[in-house]
Amino acid sequence: MSNCAIVGINWGDEGKGRMVDLLTEKYDFAVRFQGGGNAGHTVINEYGKFALHLLPSGIFRKNVVNVLGNGVALDPENLLAEIETVRAKGVEIDEHNLKISDRASLLLPWHRELDGLEEARLADKKYGSTKQGIAPFYSDKYQKKTVLAGELFYPDELKRHLSDLLEWKNLIINRVYGARPHTMEEIEEWLENYAYKIRRYVTDTGRLLRDAQNNGKSIMFEAQLGSLRDLDFGIVPYTTSSNTTAAYAPIGSGCPSVKIDEIIGVVKAYSTCVGEGPFTCEWFGEEAERLREAGGEYGAKTGRPRRVGPIDIVATRYGVQVQAATCIALTKLDVLSYMDRIPVCTHYMIDGGQTDEFPFPAVLPDAKPVIEYMDGWGCDVSSCRRFEELPDEARKYVEFIEERIGCHIGYVSVGPERDSIIVR
Repeated sequence: MSNCAIVGINWGDEGKGRMVDLLTEKYDFAVRFQGGGNAGHTVINEYGKFALHLLPSGIFRKNVVNVLGNGVALDPENLLAEIETVRAKGVEIDEHNLKISDRASLLLPWHRELDGLEEARLADKKYGSTKQGIAPFYSDKYQKKTVLAGELFYPDELKRHLSDLLEWKNLIINRVYGARPHTMEEIEEWLENYAYKIRRYVTDTGRLLRDAQNNGKSIMFEAQLGSLRDLDFGIVPYTTSSNTTAAYAPIGSGCPSVKIDEIIGVVKAYSTCVGEGPFTCEWFGEEAERLREAGGEYGAKTGRPRRVGPIDIVATRYGVQVQAATCIALTKLDVLSYMDRIPVCTHYMIDGGQTDEFPFPAVLPDAKPVIEYMDGWGCDVSSCRRFEELPDEARKYVEFIEERIGCHIGYVSVGPERDSIIVR
């Protein structure tokens, strides 16, 4: 058995979904172990183009069991909508290939509302939330004020539990933010329309994965966002509210004993960032717009234009270390084909001195990029399927990044399609 985690190295949006979709052919299970519907994994395959927010990207592979682990922010409303969207394209989804942990907490109707209310209160100091309720959800989870998916099988006890939570939550919604309180009738309607409809998928996924491990099955773990959005190691406070690192995968999947044999870190050939926070290598104006258009850089969940810039070696090296990556997948190399010279952020300048260390969050806004240039290749590389087929300049660019970040680049993506990949 060989288990693998696919994780983001930078700010998210690196192309993890296309890598999971590509590689799950070799695996028996695909597991989402953290995060919720606040980010999208874009996948293009024979069924069409998809932006998955909660479903594991292995859902398109027959004979792969897809698991939403206990670390996930489980939003029944969005999950049901996503299932129907994917089914409409001819993909089979049922209780045999989709499993939800009975210990996953439910994202409740008031979580999304509170997300929006708090962002409005923060005004120009906002964190850049996608307003999908993620921060309020995880806050409640750590206060032990959520309900578990397994409680859906015990409706009477569940309603008593929700009634207690509602009384507490309305104090915040009404008295702190001045918004209209929720009613138990609204919550019961939500249960009927959404939550109870996911019961068919809910099971003890911890036991499922332990049995899989004991029977020599292989497991793919799929992370959301990237190292720099990790709650503990990211650009605090402009992070998500969960741990995006491979080290959390065994906990968030429900199988703490599982061993991860390979960690594939996904990195774009340039940098992108959705949301607020320091972004040292950021471009602006016409230069940024040209790169954004070339790469189609708009958020899969929000549609927001992504902030863009050259690849950031300092941030990427740090991301590799945080994830303990054993291999790198470099995506969207083909997007850079229009450039005569390829910029690379190789170092930072802080307080007049040069550094290769990723700074502490309080210092990061003062960092300035040190840019070096490499020769562009000036031709379309999307048809290349072997590393030797790439132009010399493209190979040198890949090898330069590999050497600077200290991790082997085993995959080079030259297009969004499943087979637009070079394996080294």
